Amino acid sequence: MLPELQLNDRVRLRKPHPCGSYEWTVVRLGADIGLECCTCKHRVLLPRRDLARRLKTHFPIDEHENQI
Repeated sequence: MLPELQLNDRVRLRKPHPCGSYEWTVVRLGADIGLECCTCKHRVLLPRRDLARRLKTHFPIDEHENQI
């Protein structure tokens, strides 16, 4: 099951991106989830089911970071 995601949350996936980064930022919510690589800024769209399968860790954004 996919946790509650918000924009700008960080997620860590099980396999690395070709640039070597495991961490991604959530940039779009909907039927598909938009992710941006934290290292090279490459963007991808993943269906919710695929993201739930690939997700390892979810780092929710704090309230004070949301206001910045």
